[in-house]
Amino acid sequence: MSGKQYFKIFLVENKERTKRLIRFPFLIFFVLTLSSSVHDYHVSVTQMQYNPALRTFEVSIRMFTDDLERALSQPGLTQGNDKQRVVIKNNDKNDPLVERYVLKSFVLMDSQKKPVAAKYVGKEQEEDATWVYLEIPFNGPLNGFKLQNSTLMEVFDDQVNMTNIKSASEKRTFLFKKGQSVHIL
Repeated sequence: MSGKQYFKIFLVENKERTKRLIRFPFLIFFVLTLSSSVHDYHVSVTQMQYNPALRTFEVSIRMFTDDLERALSQPGLTQGNDKQRVVIKNNDKNDPLVERYVLKSFVLMDSQKKPVAAKYVGKEQEEDATWVYLEIPFNGPLNGFKLQNSTLMEVFDDQVNMTNIKSASEKRTFLFKKGQSVHIL
């Protein structure tokens, strides 16, 4: 093999290697961007189960933590006019913010549209989700009652809140979305 042929092969191989070296960081950047991107759907899941011994509905709401943080960080929504990033973690000091926000957006109303007092029990953050727990004192049938679940709808137009209600032997599921944030039970 002559020196010229060797040099041409060397250039071609180095050119290919250089292309791979240039593509590699872009590929890594692309993969990291995809894996760390915000989820494409906005959904919460609520379990509302009647406990006859305590005469209460035990409510657990599961939502994406980053969605809840975004809602709580909006100026004027829960904190006044200050723009401050809220970060949700276990044992943080954000329970009053979460309580005020959730009790405003998740409301059980009697047939006269009077809200039933709900009690905030707490929250629990795990991986990418946060659980919020409520108790709602209740005695009697659900007929004529209305439930509002507008959680996160002011932040995301495509927000869907799936709510499962179990009372005695009856189980029903409702989908709440923008324009349909209240259902008659």
